[in-house]
Amino acid sequence: MGRFLGLRTLWFLLMGLWIQAEKHSVPHGLDVECLGNLVGLSLDGSLLWEHRLEIDAADGSTFVPITERVASQCGFRRRSDPWGNTMLFASIQNCFVEGADDDQIFDLTIRLRLSGSPKSDAVMHTVSKTCPYSAWASREIICNHNYMEVSVRRRIPNVEEFEKELPEYEGFDDGDENRSPLKLWKVQFHTGEAKAMTTEEAHDKGYGLSISSTRALLRSPFNTPESTTVDVSGVPMQLIKASTYLKRKWMMKQLYSAAACPTGGVTFTEEMITWRLPLRISPLLSSDYVHIIEYHMGIQGKRLDASIMAARNYKLTMTDSYFIVEIPVGSVDGYYKSRALDYQYYITYNVEPMLEVLWKEDAMYDDTRYKVLYPIITPPMARPPFIQDNTVPEKRVFDFFVGSFLSDVELVNITFTTGVMSIAEANVQGFNVQEHILPTGLKGYSLQVPFSDPVVHKENTAVDVTDYILPVTFGFVTLPENGPFSHPGMLKASLQDVVLPTVIGTCDLEYFYVTVEYGSQGHNFVTVVGQRELSPDIAEEYGYIHNDTHFSIAVHFLAQDAVFEMVWASLLRSRLNVVLKNPVHGWNLNDFSLSCSFPMTMIECFSNGTMTALAVKVESVPDLILSQLTLRDSRCKPAYSDHIFAFFSFSLNSCGTTRKFINNYMIYENEVSLGSQKVTTAADQYLITVSCYYGINATYTLPFSTVPNPEPVVHAALGVFMVGMQLALDSSYSVFYLDEHYPVVKYLREPLYFEVELMRTTDPQVELFLENCWATTEEERTSVPKWDIIVDGCENLADPYHTIFHGVSADARVHFRSHFKRFEVKMFSFTLDGVALKGQIFVHCDVVICDVNSPTDSLCSRACMNKQNMSTASKRVRRSTENTHMEQVSSGPIVLI
Repeated sequence: MGRFLGLRTLWFLLMGLWIQAEKHSVPHGLDVECLGNLVGLSLDGSLLWEHRLEIDAADGSTFVPITERVASQCGFRRRSDPWGNTMLFASIQNCFVEGADDDQIFDLTIRLRLSGSPKSDAVMHTVSKTCPYSAWASREIICNHNYMEVSVRRRIPNVEEFEKELPEYEGFDDGDENRSPLKLWKVQFHTGEAKAMTTEEAHDKGYGLSISSTRALLRSPFNTPESTTVDVSGVPMQLIKASTYLKRKWMMKQLYSAAACPTGGVTFTEEMITWRLPLRISPLLSSDYVHIIEYHMGIQGKRLDASIMAARNYKLTMTDSYFIVEIPVGSVDGYYKSRALDYQYYITYNVEPMLEVLWKEDAMYDDTRYKVLYPIITPPMARPPFIQDNTVPEKRVFDFFVGSFLSDVELVNITFTTGVMSIAEANVQGFNVQEHILPTGLKGYSLQVPFSDPVVHKENTAVDVTDYILPVTFGFVTLPENGPFSHPGMLKASLQDVVLPTVIGTCDLEYFYVTVEYGSQGHNFVTVVGQRELSPDIAEEYGYIHNDTHFSIAVHFLAQDAVFEMVWASLLRSRLNVVLKNPVHGWNLNDFSLSCSFPMTMIECFSNGTMTALAVKVESVPDLILSQLTLRDSRCKPAYSDHIFAFFSFSLNSCGTTRKFINNYMIYENEVSLGSQKVTTAADQYLITVSCYYGINATYTLPFSTVPNPEPVVHAALGVFMVGMQLALDSSYSVFYLDEHYPVVKYLREPLYFEVELMRTTDPQVELFLENCWATTEEERTSVPKWDIIVDGCENLADPYHTIFHGVSADARVHFRSHFKRFEVKMFSFTLDGVALKGQIFVHCDVVICDVNSPTDSLCSRACMNKQNMSTASKRVRRSTENTHMEQVSSGPIVLI
């Protein structure tokens, strides 16, 4: 029989050599090792390549999947790291091992199934391993993460006598059906309340029970109802005790089994992990004396020699009470794992030390081998991400990096003020999100966001400085559990890049023309003209025109928002202030002033011995009330006043006027003031000297008296007037066609709105009247054909489309209504042989300027211009030429289409 066993052992050893030779066919990265009473299989994560790994164990000709239940019941344990590297530990006495040679040689066949992915097909690897193990202790205890296992040597005392009685035993049958091998019968647990159950019942509850030729085994998952937790020297341990009964026809054998595995005993500092295991595990001992034969430290089931431990700063010491293992946090045999807790980023350090002890109590007791594989995870350590801002503002792109993370972190989305974007969407948006692996093995992500993108908020902290602000929140997950966490950030860059709005302006004889260019930030400012913000109503008053780059206005020099700087006899210097303000901070973006001199008769001297003087409210006296002004004689007040002007008309021998002679001139002077005796305010200093010069050699009729004439008689004198005619866009008469708009194109019967204005005078005693108006096809006013529009101040009754006279209302442009006349005609065409001729027309008018106080002027007293009915043309009467002045005006061309 010994020869037979020797040959059998030799055959298994040869098989082991054959398997070792065949290992070359196993892919690189897949390895199997014999680790004493364990078998270790390692699989490199690179072999998975997006596959899902499933593990089967060979059971004869079939394969059994290693599920969690099967693993804890049959002695397997699987663990993986974040990179997919997988370790499989199997007890050498697992359910599927084939033992031989009295439990000296063990065979295990494992199949790895890598399920298919969208990028590749399924892959399958089958690997077999034969492991010898002969260093059996009487009792072997293994504490793994998911199970605890105890196996004891089966002893049959007085074997020779037993063989005589039962020659066939332990599985050797001579053919007698009454004789059979020992079989597991039942198990009775002794922790807590005693509980017995059959083998089948124990198996159903997840226990593993087996016997071999030399050993009996009990395997229990942690935290079963039959186990309990005990405190051993301050270390909590899971304990199970049981008696296993073996039975055959003529005999029964009881084997006592106990296992105790630590569930604590670890303490941490930032630099060191300390693991304590009691030297005397009292639930496993029968006496107080323990002799430690040997003890070893290992990592992941593999023993380490002293040189490796020293190189890695590992320590294993034995005190009177404990075995103490010390492992530096971050050692090469462990790994860091990302954790997401309360949406914050943490890491833990994971390492799995092994402690193996062989002890013997005394000569009466057998030895015990005690092996613990104890996975340790440090408490979560906060590792807040950081944002590294690499932005160069002049490039106008936010360029930044967020990190750093372990490789088991993935960026999944980014939240901007406009919403959440996936990484793919962010790249489509042009943000160039990229992952980077750092030299340390950590990773991070870079991102570029243009300043011009809508996700970037813009603010101005100074007049010409823009702050570009990017609030961003990164959304991450930890793999493979998809634990979410986020990290917010705020990036800011400043550029002196604001092109401020600009203002330019020109003047003609009546208007300020102002153009405002918007600058780089568009029309996001407030415009103040004079003292008023440019509201829609004021903008309409000033002929506001705009487009995407600028706007323009035209402000009359007598408008409310203009200020008068200086006054001369025939000129008025007016200034228009335009201020552009930031509406949020109130900064002045541009402060523009345009001063121009406009022709305006301020003093008029008449040959009949009267004088008119115009006083204006100048900037230097802002509080002046013009109606309170007087001449030297305080009884002589303005004939007319408003917020801009005070108009005086008086005889040269009244109101305190003085006379003097200088060379060949006789000079009459008076003063306009508030007449204050004591100067207390700026208004009290207001003083205008008005003078009239008359040549001494000329002959005039001049009444003169040293006392004021309470009822002066005013006679009009001849003067030079300017009259203008223009075409308005509509009946509001607020916007007019300019020179560059001519020829104006109109449709037949479309209304034409004409305005005739008496210009460059502020005399309210004169009035403008239209005597005759007509249309021609040529610019020459005397050309033919000709069609009358207004005849003798009234509409042409022969025209089926009568001329319509429009009233004039005072506004910022119209200060004296008597100086304006407005009328409306329908667009028409001349005919030839009854056929309408398309072409251009010109409109001409004879204008009469009258003294409104003269009752003798028949035209100026006509009613047509005041819209009184005229029944027939016979009621028209010719004007008198007395006290009148005639001018001529024209407008056109106007083209009929």
